Amino acid sequence: MKLDKIPATVVTGFLGSGKTTLLAGILRQITGKRIAVIVNEFGEQDIDSSLLRGCAIGCEEEGAVALDEDGGIYELANGCICCTVEEEFLPVMKKLVARRDDIDHILIETSGLALPKPLVQAFNWPEVRQHCTVDAIITVVDGPAVAAGRYASDVDRVEAQRLADDSLDHDPSLRELLDDQLSAADLVLVSKSDLLSADERRRVEALVAQKVPVSVKTLFIDPSLAADASRLEALMGIGAASEQGIDRIDNHHDRHHAEGAHHDHAHDHFDGVVIRLGEVDAEALEARLAALLTAHQIYRAKGFAAIPGKPMRRVIQAVGERLDGYYDRLWAQDEPRHTELVVIGRGLDRETLQTALAGAESATPA
Repeated sequence: MKLDKIPATVVTGFLGSGKTTLLAGILRQITGKRIAVIVNEFGEQDIDSSLLRGCAIGCEEEGAVALDEDGGIYELANGCICCTVEEEFLPVMKKLVARRDDIDHILIETSGLALPKPLVQAFNWPEVRQHCTVDAIITVVDGPAVAAGRYASDVDRVEAQRLADDSLDHDPSLRELLDDQLSAADLVLVSKSDLLSADERRRVEALVAQKVPVSVKTLFIDPSLAADASRLEALMGIGAASEQGIDRIDNHHDRHHAEGAHHDHAHDHFDGVVIRLGEVDAEALEARLAALLTAHQIYRAKGFAAIPGKPMRRVIQAVGERLDGYYDRLWAQDEPRHTELVVIGRGLDRETLQTALAGAESATPA
């Protein structure tokens, strides 16, 4: 029987900051642990949970255990956790508490525009705190975006629209959201550090230092972290017990509520479109997606593609106009080979995007 509390790591950060890549790296590299995963990403639940389920080639043989919905990848599909703690998050935590003897660690990926504080406060509920503790709140920030003053990739037009619309004067700016995510952090990870110059790195260090106590460490990370088991393991034993001091954290969100402000979350102003295709030509798909990123207000695209003749599934990720792809796992024998992308932005028309990307479909039978 498990006598210690189950540690939970909460990973927060904007869309495209690298949260899912971090979690997938943990599931791939940290073998032998029974890990439950809670995913809450606006418009991306199915994609993120699919990427996490397929985190490794042969991970079962290596001993890594990532429980699925009958086991432990849980998707909170309606709104961000900070809006639906009691309705969405607590029932999932109760399920995990009931299975506590089978779980070594819990990983929670919050929505890109959600705040960790209400979620962490839920760990003080009697039925949760008896069995679980928050090992750490890890805030992941996009280094190049923060250095450029955008805070998240390619959102200048969104910020301009907010500032121009008087009805959104209580809608948090990206700077306020970043402040609130940093205010709760036990550890800050600055992603894409390989893309930062020395001056840019100093700018990011200075901004983060203004928002976190000296005791909160800031680590600059690059893609190599996802393959480094020892460094990933070090992220899962911080022992911060974050729930004990979470009520003392003051943030913009709480002040807006205290002032009677309208609760208007930033993610309410995003559109999420799901595109489904058959097998596609990889180069054609990426070329067409790159053209759409330039022509439309697309802030994030994520998904996977079936490539003719390839036994592995190709993951596609785009932030702003930066597009990346890699193969993550083998297609299962009985798994339908298809392509699925979630596109997030403003003023998106699904039919237009579907038609443009359908031109990349392969003539080769699936």
